Amino acid sequence: MLNRIILVGILAMAPIGFGASSPPPTSAPVYSYRIVNTYPHDPNAFTQGLVFRDGVLYESTGLRGRSDVRRVELESGRVLARRTLLPLFFGEGLAVLRDRIYQLTWTSGVGFVYDRESMELVREFRYGIEGWGMTHDGERLIVSDGSEHLYFWDPETLQETNKLTVRDGGRRIANLNELEYIDGEIYANVWMQDRIARISPETGKVLSWIDLTGILPLADRRANVDVLNGIAYDEEKERLFVTGKLWPKLFEIELVPK
Repeated sequence: MLNRIILVGILAMAPIGFGASSPPPTSAPVYSYRIVNTYPHDPNAFTQGLVFRDGVLYESTGLRGRSDVRRVELESGRVLARRTLLPLFFGEGLAVLRDRIYQLTWTSGVGFVYDRESMELVREFRYGIEGWGMTHDGERLIVSDGSEHLYFWDPETLQETNKLTVRDGGRRIANLNELEYIDGEIYANVWMQDRIARISPETGKVLSWIDLTGILPLADRRANVDVLNGIAYDEEKERLFVTGKLWPKLFEIELVPK
C-alpha cells in the first residue's frame, strides 16, 4: 500500500435541482484531502471513465449524440485524439489493458474494443447488464452496473468469471459507478455521493472511504455540473485521477486522515 497516496481529480456536483446525498454511517476509516495542484478539464465532457497511461489520459464521455472515447493531455486538457460513438450509444466505463481500450455503453448492452495506439475499432461485444464503470487488475476486467455488485470478465472472451457483493460492515453499497484498480484495491465512485469506496477485490469489503466534499469552488459550480465520477491512476508518480461530469477543473490532492 502506498505510504503517500496522491489523487488527481476532476470532481463533480449533482445536476441542478439535486444535491449529492449525505453519506450514511460507516464502519470503515474515512480520509479527507488536501489540494496539491489544479489542472484544466473540458467542461463539456460528461465523464464516465478515466485512465492514465504513458503520460496521457484516456477518457470516455457520455450522453447520446455526445459520447466518445478520447486521448487527453493532462497539463492542458487538450484532446489529442477522439473517436465518436454513434448517437444511439451512451458511453460509459473505460479500461486500458495492454494494447486494447475497452469501453462500455449504458443500456445498449454493447461494448467496444479499440486499438490503443490508433484508436481504431477492433471488435464489438454484447453483455447482459447495464454498463457503468470498468477497470482491470492486470488479468481480468472489473465492471460495475450501478448495483452493489462487481463483475469480473475475461478480457479475451468478455465472459463473466466471478461476481462480488460490496459491503461496508453489514450494509450493501449500491450505485457503484466508475472504477480503478490501485495497489490491490478497487476504488469506486458511488453515484450521487462525493466519496470513493476502497474495496477488497477478494471479499467485496469496503476498506476505507475518501470524502471529497466541497472540493470544487462555488465559482466553478455551473448550473449543469453533474456528479463525481471517474477514477484513474498514474503508477509511476503515484497520482490518482478522480473525474467528474462537466467539471472545468481537475484537482491533484493528497489524502488526509480524518
